[in-house]
Amino acid sequence: MCGIFGIISPSVGSRIDLEQLSTHAKQRGQDSSGLLFLSGGRYQVQRADFQITQLLRGLGKYDAGVIAGHSRLITNGLGDNQPVIRDGICVLHNGIIVNHEDIWAQIGRTPQQQIDTEVIPAIAAQHLASGGDVAGIAGRVLGLCRGIVACAVAVPELGKLCLFSNNGSLYTGSKNGGVYFSSESYPLTTLGCTNVVQVLTEGVVLDIPRSTDSYEISNKGSRKTNLIPSLPLSSTEENILVYKQHAIRRCTKCILPETMPYIRFNAEGVCNYCDNYRSRTKAKPREELFKLVEPFRRAKGNDCIVPFSGGRDSCYALHLVVKELGMKPVTFTYDWGMVTDLGRRNISRMSAEMGVENIIVAADIAKKRDNIAKNLRAWLKSPHLGMISILTAGDKHFFRYVETIKQQTQISLNLWGINPLEVTHFKAGFLGVPPDFEENRVYRSGAMKQLRYQMLRFGAMLRSPGYFNDSLWDTLSGEYFRSIASKTDFFHVFDYWTWEENAVNDCLAQYDWELAPDTSTTWRIGDGTAAFYNYIYYTVAGFTEHDTFRSNQIREGQMSREEALALVDDENRPRYPNIKWYLDAVGMDFADTIRTVNSIPRLSEELAT
Repeated sequence: MCGIFGIISPSVGSRIDLEQLSTHAKQRGQDSSGLLFLSGGRYQVQRADFQITQLLRGLGKYDAGVIAGHSRLITNGLGDNQPVIRDGICVLHNGIIVNHEDIWAQIGRTPQQQIDTEVIPAIAAQHLASGGDVAGIAGRVLGLCRGIVACAVAVPELGKLCLFSNNGSLYTGSKNGGVYFSSESYPLTTLGCTNVVQVLTEGVVLDIPRSTDSYEISNKGSRKTNLIPSLPLSSTEENILVYKQHAIRRCTKCILPETMPYIRFNAEGVCNYCDNYRSRTKAKPREELFKLVEPFRRAKGNDCIVPFSGGRDSCYALHLVVKELGMKPVTFTYDWGMVTDLGRRNISRMSAEMGVENIIVAADIAKKRDNIAKNLRAWLKSPHLGMISILTAGDKHFFRYVETIKQQTQISLNLWGINPLEVTHFKAGFLGVPPDFEENRVYRSGAMKQLRYQMLRFGAMLRSPGYFNDSLWDTLSGEYFRSIASKTDFFHVFDYWTWEENAVNDCLAQYDWELAPDTSTTWRIGDGTAAFYNYIYYTVAGFTEHDTFRSNQIREGQMSREEALALVDDENRPRYPNIKWYLDAVGMDFADTIRTVNSIPRLSEELAT
């Protein structure tokens, strides 16, 4: 989940071009960086715990031949930045190898580093040692590795550099007699490269200056923020979490409780949410969608964008777009620092299995998490269920960057996989916004609704001035792009395919989609925030978004009320590892935070009095 780039040229490549390539690569991840280049006839490797543009600014003179860079979104460990060197082979890798631990046993070698990428040079070295040629490295690596592998493999001793990809997240172009490469086509076309082509499994082998000297390696910077929590689990901490059954009245048809905002029960005990419910899963004829997308199909290249979180719904939607609709998508992921490694592995797994390019826009993760911490501290000083959503406001720039990716790829069509049953009226309801039973989209839209919502939020913020911090603009601008900014050329896949949970889970099992070890549900398991905010909702209100989701399934006839009650009894249990990860990631003390949540008065007790 990174950006790689480089210039292979008989003359010293343009410094301006190199800077532009690095700037775009930083969009995909800016947590650490690395360079491979030739200087004084010897290959140099520089790694840093800071942004690639900063590392490049400190670069001195370098020889003609090869210069390549890596801008990293931190995944799968902090210990080893790229480029990764082993057995004289240097690798710059974009992606996550999800089966690297199994590969070591298959090739009979032992890892020496923490990073999953190390297995690539190990495979390449074994292949060459057994008599294989450089051109065969791609096939050998891709034959063993699962997950995205888009990489540059340099073998200086043989004077060769291999470029290959199993999902298309790698492009080459020609300029000034040299070859440029990048994780995306956009920077190459912007720089005026010709013959821009996608690099796939067959790969490309380029000549680079030969050298038998060892690499000169330098590591720069010292990370101030731990972007991957070490996650030391403790039974003492876990015991602080409570899971108390609430004595509350529930709807006799669905399972919504009396603590649900704006709920009312009729004489039969059926709630107004049931009385006003309109089916959300009645699919339109698929032929309509085939006709709608027909003008966007391309004979060559990608023809649509699938917003892609790595969650079950976007993964299932990707399957439908590729296998049923027959489109050639590029997926788009916005990583704002609350995508867990499990979520990232599923992104890597699905993209590789389906051979689909994945474009990533990564936020400044340290800053985003600091914003969360500021708002969480403000929330803890004046707990308010209607203000919990501010903790997830940072992810709304997802909608802003969809438009950016449309411009960069020149692809206008985007196909969304939003689950129509994920309606959570209560999140705004606790703030004072009554449910809009006529609303037919998961995400609220319209300037007037957003203005009213923000006015209510402002009133709640006055109770805890800590909310007025430098994250406010990030919050407001993100919500503008989600709810107000106009959007064009988009369709919802689940308007045409009925969303049914068992079918979704069965489909994903075919791709070896990874499940969470701390819960039975497949919903939001790659989301680092969900376990924490659901713990608050359940502790204080006696229900979570699982209850509203299961209630919608009851109304759709997808399960019985008894089945739903049994499921939420399990799904609402505290997910200690996920909550621990979240609080460690944002730098909050686990015990202090949970004890504050536990001390909030229960709504069920207030109703009883």
